[in-house]
Amino acid sequence: MQNQDATILIVEDSPTLALTYQAYLKPLGHEVLIAETGKDAIEKIANHNPPVIFLDLKLPDMDGLDILRRLKQEGNKAQIIVITAHGSVAIAVEAMQEGASDFILKPFNADRLSTTAKNALEIYRLASLVEKYEGQKPKTLGRFIGDSSPMAAVYRMINDAAPSKASVFIVGESGTGKELCAEAIHQTSPRTNKNFVALNCAAIPANLIESEIFGHKRGAFTGATEDREGAALRADGGTLFLDEICEMPMDLQAKLLRFIQTGQIAPVGSNVTQVVNVRFVCATNRLPWEEVLAGRFREDLYYRLHVIPIHLPPLRERENDVILIANSLLKAYAEEEGKSFDGIDNSAKDRLLSHSWPGNVRELGNVIQSAVVLNHGPTLTGEMLTPLIGPTRPVASHKSTLQSPQTSTVTPNDLIPIPKTAQDIWPLALSERKLIEHAIKLCDGKVGAAAEKLDVNPSTLYRKIKSWNQS
Repeated sequence: MQNQDATILIVEDSPTLALTYQAYLKPLGHEVLIAETGKDAIEKIANHNPPVIFLDLKLPDMDGLDILRRLKQEGNKAQIIVITAHGSVAIAVEAMQEGASDFILKPFNADRLSTTAKNALEIYRLASLVEKYEGQKPKTLGRFIGDSSPMAAVYRMINDAAPSKASVFIVGESGTGKELCAEAIHQTSPRTNKNFVALNCAAIPANLIESEIFGHKRGAFTGATEDREGAALRADGGTLFLDEICEMPMDLQAKLLRFIQTGQIAPVGSNVTQVVNVRFVCATNRLPWEEVLAGRFREDLYYRLHVIPIHLPPLRERENDVILIANSLLKAYAEEEGKSFDGIDNSAKDRLLSHSWPGNVRELGNVIQSAVVLNHGPTLTGEMLTPLIGPTRPVASHKSTLQSPQTSTVTPNDLIPIPKTAQDIWPLALSERKLIEHAIKLCDGKVGAAAEKLDVNPSTLYRKIKSWNQS
């Protein structure tokens, strides 16, 4: 289904609100249907197969969660956005666990609803393309190395997203190659002949980051001895990559939002605006929506930037890619150091595959480089790697570690030492925090999944995390 032919369904039992939402979405040019009951919603979904559904969970004849579960069982691919009040965030999180793709908090304006709808339509289009080409497995893209199934999905997303003007939000652990992904999007896009400008928001002092993005005029602040172009102007016509976007100060987030909305910038120390055309690609090693809930990232900026999400898998989930990457790194570092390494023996391959690589590709690169510097070829052996990555241990994926109490490999002794004396006793609040933080880490940073394993409401964990951040 092409986006221009797409139907949007609003499931809302209040006729006044439903008609208001319909009017908000009318400028998008899509057919917008309304269902006031769960039964009516199910019938319209069956007859029209809408790719985007806005769903209020409180319906007169059934719970909206029941509709979600039904669509999930049927394998419906629609992007379902839950409409909820601010006091029902915990219910919205539960809805996302049942298959909702996002939720939008009341009250909201026309811009918020239409932006969410456009984002959902674009995600649906890309997901349909990925499914269409599921049997075609790309081997490589840009500077990425690897042909595992998780990376093949990433390559497809990059290829499908590249021609679009929509913003891309890359999420992945540190060392997974988020900047490589941004570069690949730029190189595959129509903007490839223009500049790709990368800016790490975490590496620039807070008082200088505005100048780095928008530039400054001479005398704008102490040390500004001459006019300077910012990253936005250097990227005009090309791609602006904002790495670690969640580290950006809140006041600058507001200025970035205005830039996205107007396409205009003003250097620090100047009131003269300039029109700039850039494609935004952002990245973070955090979970952006949880940053919104914690009050560290603007919700309106999230909706503007989080249009096409791309998740980069950690190295431990990339099958045998670790061997392909290690071979490439070994060749490069051997040439750089003037060493004669030309291969990896089976013992070294076993060591590479048995390590969990918490630092991902960056950690692997450091290990291979150290092995080349400290040893002589012609073959990389397991004995060379052992001092660098420690003893062999099973690779435990975060998802499998907390499957059940019977299969869990984590015990309380792994988190908090059992006190031997009264002086060794930990405060209860600190013990609880360590347990919760470790559970979230084992669940790939997903607070909702950790809450389910800990048998508590997700809102309880969000409340505790917020209190820790404020203390």
